[in-house]
Amino acid sequence: MFEQTFKNIDDILRKDAGCSSELDYVEQTSWVLFLKYLDDFENDRRTSADLKFKTYTSIISSEFQWNTWAMPKDNEGRFDHHKALTGDDLKDFVDHKLFPYLKKFKHDADSADTIEYKIGEIFNELKNKIQSGYNLREVINRIDELRFRTHAEKHEMSHLYEAKIKNMGNAGRNGGEYYTPRPLIKSIVKVVAPKIGDKIYDGAAGSAGFLCEAFEYLRTSKSLSTSETEILQKKTFYGKEKKSLAYIIGIMNMILHGVEAPNIVHTNTLAENLSDIQEKDRYDVVLANPPFGGKERAEVQQNFPIKTGETASLFLQHFIKILKAGGKAGVIIKNTFLSNGGAGSADARLRQLLLENCNLHTVLDLPGGTFTGAGVKTVVLFFEKGELTQKIWFYQLNLNRNLGKTNPLNENDLADFIELQRTFADSENSWTVNVKDIDQNTFDLSAKNPNKKNETALRDPKEILSAMKALDEESARILDSISELV
Repeated sequence: MFEQTFKNIDDILRKDAGCSSELDYVEQTSWVLFLKYLDDFENDRRTSADLKFKTYTSIISSEFQWNTWAMPKDNEGRFDHHKALTGDDLKDFVDHKLFPYLKKFKHDADSADTIEYKIGEIFNELKNKIQSGYNLREVINRIDELRFRTHAEKHEMSHLYEAKIKNMGNAGRNGGEYYTPRPLIKSIVKVVAPKIGDKIYDGAAGSAGFLCEAFEYLRTSKSLSTSETEILQKKTFYGKEKKSLAYIIGIMNMILHGVEAPNIVHTNTLAENLSDIQEKDRYDVVLANPPFGGKERAEVQQNFPIKTGETASLFLQHFIKILKAGGKAGVIIKNTFLSNGGAGSADARLRQLLLENCNLHTVLDLPGGTFTGAGVKTVVLFFEKGELTQKIWFYQLNLNRNLGKTNPLNENDLADFIELQRTFADSENSWTVNVKDIDQNTFDLSAKNPNKKNETALRDPKEILSAMKALDEESARILDSISELV
């Protein structure tokens, strides 16, 4: 039923003049969905208070509660068509009363880790794009069919919302940055193996896929006590996100997975000077897929000891700095990081920094097509801070098929990697490199598999053409980003 509801909402938004893409559908569904969630959240709190013979004070004042403006009821508990706003009346109320009211929560909240602050933050970052009040009425009616009262309902909802994010990621040029394949994230979380009590951080949170999967991993790792549940809710997951839409989607995604007031901050992580990071600011675990291909301005580069325009390289410096001693990380980055630049270059110095400040124990080399719509090849760096790297275990994921929208990466693809990584075993796809054997000037870490048979086999022409098309698209994206900076 929930799946059909989401499809119906997309159909409504497609015919609205204010919504033109999959990104708009997700954004506009998100704010209405959030208000419906908030209504169910308050009802649960009210019921709990009643059972304890306590008084519950609503977060939202009566005029702006869901059952007043969105779905008013008559004396018999049925939808009251006479009281329900629609058309221009509904749009005017939402744009000129509801949104301004909700925006004020950000300034009135006691702290940033409260649900009140998140309400204000979200409604300061977006606007209602649904131009027809009649379409908005239809969307509200559909959203009201959804329930967030049981764990099973929230679980189903989170899967459907993830599917919407994935569709947005497949939608083209701007969507891909919001979606990292969930089988890859789950595998990274399994290898890093966070534990309850760890502070887990993603400084490029996007749709918060890493934080959501880490939450699921820890939530199901054991039978949790009340105090452990409280720790997971309030003192475990932290993120930062620069872009408004990604921030909103990340907050909603975490809420649907069961984190009531996500600790995600809307800010530019790279605007923070590394020298200002203190011990109190550090984390036990970093899980991230920082944006690659971006170019940062000179003033942003001044925040880092190794100055480079490459966004992902700046993020990697940030992650190394913000990890606690003994902290663990799993970070996705372009595979060119392993070999780009000669002696003294920014990339070579960054590789040296990583090897000398952390134990880079594992590199997972991913095939092209892992990220739908992106032609770049990527690797995952697994490292622990505070120990010198002596040996690096490489695993090259070689699949007998081409990856794409209709044939994406799945968890079975990564099962062999997870199994062999436990003991750093050699195989046809894995090998170990002694750091003493690499060039001590360039610190080149190219993933050259000495065990792979038929390494020179020719690629299928269709695969080559697909890769060329993807690279052309990536070049266009980079040129667009450069033109925006000029």
